[in-house]
Amino acid sequence: MRDFPPRRIVCLTEETVETLYLLGEQDRIVGVSGYAVRPPQVRREKPRVSAFISADIPKILALDPDLVLAFSDLQANIVADLVRAGVAVHVFNQRDVAGILAMIRTLGAMVGAADRAGGLAQSLEQRLAAIAAAPHPGPPPKVYFEEWDDPLISGIGWVSELIEIAGGTDALPHLRTHKAAKDRIVAPDAVREAMPDVILASWCGKKVVPDRIRQRPGWRDIPAVRNDRIVEIKSSIILQPGPAALTDGLDAIVKALWARHL
Repeated sequence: MRDFPPRRIVCLTEETVETLYLLGEQDRIVGVSGYAVRPPQVRREKPRVSAFISADIPKILALDPDLVLAFSDLQANIVADLVRAGVAVHVFNQRDVAGILAMIRTLGAMVGAADRAGGLAQSLEQRLAAIAAAPHPGPPPKVYFEEWDDPLISGIGWVSELIEIAGGTDALPHLRTHKAAKDRIVAPDAVREAMPDVILASWCGKKVVPDRIRQRPGWRDIPAVRNDRIVEIKSSIILQPGPAALTDGLDAIVKALWARHL
């Protein structure tokens, strides 16, 4: 970086955008992912420079960033192009709740807001603990989370953890440690055999169609299908490993699991 704290930051994923806004450091952001929607004003305030696995490299370079923030191996090609162009890049790779909290603290330190980031992370930790400790009116429902429908892909680590914090049990817990989506592909029969009580679906930005889930061969006997407990959770609040998942995403899971008991 040319300066510390960096004055001109480009965020290639949405969770770092939301974190910087929550820290009051949004004036440092000069470009964002096209998927950034939190907070709502980001759509009108910041230029859009990337999708998830593609980016407008000339547009990013024209913004003259001190620092570009990226996420995971899926953005490795974008990162390589930027590094070759002489841009400083930091790649986060959080895949669980602890990693999300560490990302917040790390990003805060990088922009000279370590104390505020520590406070934000601590408040989120306390919120998670309070929800986890809350009593529930029934036994833990078994939950299948579907991240994609063709092929079927089960939820990533932080989603599995949030299901448990909300008072449920993950129907396919052995998949939570797999980072790559291809390693979380599941056979339809495996879901049927797990017999989940609730199906949560978030198809990476594509609208969930519950009838397609109901019509899968053999799935009408699954309790979640039989009892009409198929719930869509918006991708923007659950599939980004940042504050959204720990707040609105978790709240949506809690509602899906327990609203009918309230």
